[in-house]
Amino acid sequence: MHMKDDLENRTGVPAPFSSRRKFILAAAATGGAGILSAGPVPMSAHASSNEATQFVLPTATNDVTPFKVHAPQAAMDDLKKRLANARWPDKEPVTDWSQGVPLAKAQAFAEYWRTRYDWRLVERTLNGLPQFRTQIDGLGIYFIHVRSKPENALPIILTHGWPGSVIEFMQVIGPLVDPTAHGGKADEAFHVVIPSLPGFGFSDKPTEPGWRLPRIANAWATLMARLGYSRYVAQGGDFGAGVSSWMAKQQPSGLVAIHLNLPIVFPPPPPPPGGYTAAEQPALAQLGNHASDGSGYASIQATRPQTLGYGLADSPVGQAMWIYEKFQAWSDNKGDAAEAIAVDHMLDDITLYWLTDTAASSARLYYESFGKDFARMPLELPVAVSIFKGDFFTPPKVWGEETYSKLFYWNELPKGGHFAALEQPDLFVAELRKSFAQVR
Repeated sequence: MHMKDDLENRTGVPAPFSSRRKFILAAAATGGAGILSAGPVPMSAHASSNEATQFVLPTATNDVTPFKVHAPQAAMDDLKKRLANARWPDKEPVTDWSQGVPLAKAQAFAEYWRTRYDWRLVERTLNGLPQFRTQIDGLGIYFIHVRSKPENALPIILTHGWPGSVIEFMQVIGPLVDPTAHGGKADEAFHVVIPSLPGFGFSDKPTEPGWRLPRIANAWATLMARLGYSRYVAQGGDFGAGVSSWMAKQQPSGLVAIHLNLPIVFPPPPPPPGGYTAAEQPALAQLGNHASDGSGYASIQATRPQTLGYGLADSPVGQAMWIYEKFQAWSDNKGDAAEAIAVDHMLDDITLYWLTDTAASSARLYYESFGKDFARMPLELPVAVSIFKGDFFTPPKVWGEETYSKLFYWNELPKGGHFAALEQPDLFVAELRKSFAQVR
């Protein structure tokens, strides 16, 4: 079902819940409203029983160690072989995306990946940036760290979510670090830090439970202190919003404000005596629609990430469609994800998940935190919010005002979706410049 149709046809008003997870569980129960290498040392690899290539990251230490990316050619050859030998399901009996990625779209996407996409281009982009790994709380964390020329630039840590990665921020690094070369002013410069979440990309995969959002927030504060930043801001969307919110909750030394492009706000309980306002109704309908028609992926990743991982780790088509469907569903498009995000950019992200074999380890963040830590959280630290109107959830300002006692910026953009920095990099940069100008 399309969100537009759902909004137009909905008659019931879902009850308020303190978290997206609780809302989804309640809706389901009621029928619902619903590769790196250290310096020049080549990355090592080993073959599994099916002769696939996997990367082994060198052990991280407390030192901040430079890294370069290079996928072994054997891994690239294996990927193309698997794509060529893919076994396809039957064609869907519907004419839209309501049952998932249509077969024709899937086959065209996979064929482009096999015959035209070039991973080496994104490798060169990454290797043109300062990349590092360091051990924090026993885990190796990968991050990009680009300093601006002005020493008084404002340090910012940007955190991605799922199914995102550091790839999301590639187009905004230059404008943030060097604003005068990209239509901005010198006093709008940022020092930029972009880490990969544990279990994602080139960060280590946790081998025991416990890497929840509060622990990641602590790790990010440790990272910023290790880099010498005594005053900084944080930004995030999706799970990145969760990490940034937990940082604000913990109020580590040096953090002065956060910016969210997916604020974790819900109707505060109990329902108001007069019911919800007209401004709140669309967001309530979005939550209902997500619970009834868009949350299956989250339920699986939050309950059985290991079982899911077997299929996605073995099939690049499976891994690609698991993410491609979200690019289509959550970006600001009229039916084709490529209207919002270039196919090569989508494949940069998907290929990163494939080459690092992080389908299961990234999904485990849902198992760890989705039902516990990704919830409405009143915050006392200054908070800025940008709502990109093409996102699948666009809450009203009143929910932000009721959740964030120091909400100092709220803006609603007419275009752009869930992957804001990837879809609308210029607008994303402008929002960070405008909002954080108030805390410099």
